[in-house]
Amino acid sequence: MLGMVEDTAAEQQQKAVDSYQETDVFAWANNLVQYKDELKIELFFISKNYVLYRTAMADGLKKQLEPIFIDDLLDYVLEGADKGLIVRGFEDAEAESNVLQRTQVFKVEKLRETLGWLHTQEREIVLFKDEEHDINHMKGVLARVSHPEMDKPFYLAKVLPKSQVMKGKQGWMLRADKFVPFDAEAALRLPTDPQLLVLDQDLYVFNQSKLKTLFGYDAKEASIAEAKVREIMETYGLSFPEGVGMNALLKGKKQLIQKLQKLEVGKVTQEKALEYAEDMDLQLMPDEQGKIIILDEKDLTTFVNIINDDYWESPLTGERYEIIKKRPLRVKDDEAEV
Repeated sequence: MLGMVEDTAAEQQQKAVDSYQETDVFAWANNLVQYKDELKIELFFISKNYVLYRTAMADGLKKQLEPIFIDDLLDYVLEGADKGLIVRGFEDAEAESNVLQRTQVFKVEKLRETLGWLHTQEREIVLFKDEEHDINHMKGVLARVSHPEMDKPFYLAKVLPKSQVMKGKQGWMLRADKFVPFDAEAALRLPTDPQLLVLDQDLYVFNQSKLKTLFGYDAKEASIAEAKVREIMETYGLSFPEGVGMNALLKGKKQLIQKLQKLEVGKVTQEKALEYAEDMDLQLMPDEQGKIIILDEKDLTTFVNIINDDYWESPLTGERYEIIKKRPLRVKDDEAEV
């Protein structure tokens, strides 16, 4: 979930950074108006493990997709332009009125993983069948929108609220003033509010909480952690295996990333860290140049714990502990109590 700092293994991400060109959502919206009623919208379900499933729809239902996915979004952008709506980097500040936030797709790992199905594995996407895949295991929907006059498609993602999904055994229908059994496998109501828009390499975030819910990405947390990684690399000499960097080892380590956000870098020096590791028998070793060897995520966790002062040896029992949560001990000010 972090950006590039020194990850030589993430070559594709680096290419995305190097080739990045900012999109203009206002020009895009103005251009889209002429095609609005002729768009081809393909709908996919996003599962909890970010596998895509195709959906089959009756022709009559397809007419409802444009109002659900396009109308409110276009109104938001076009009316916002008249009212001074501005676009700002999602990592730069918290959401506020009249600001549309944006980040780059390559930074959102689970979004990249989801779009990867369409970019490289589309033939492997199977048709959704409730008896095989279960609609309750789907966490979102992804719409691919295209038109012959548009150079490339754009994508819209929405969270699939569980409150809007009804299984056949759970519901009744009202027909001729009488309740009758619900005779479908499941019913679904999609939200119309704009949530996430992918234009080329940009992700426009209309709803910050939906981004975190659907793709597990908190841009503010990621930005802080990225800055900490950069600061650590500048402060300490670390030695990683070829093709591996600190960001690669941090991927998916939510607790470690959260610890980085609160870390005071430099409070423990490199010499102190190595000395303490030896005293505590923590198996963190230097190489010939004195750099701390980080071979895997276990070594990285040990290193971060050391510089965060998370190990302790009891003077009473000699037992050694990893401190999960610290609360500073404050000495009472006797004079203040007088």
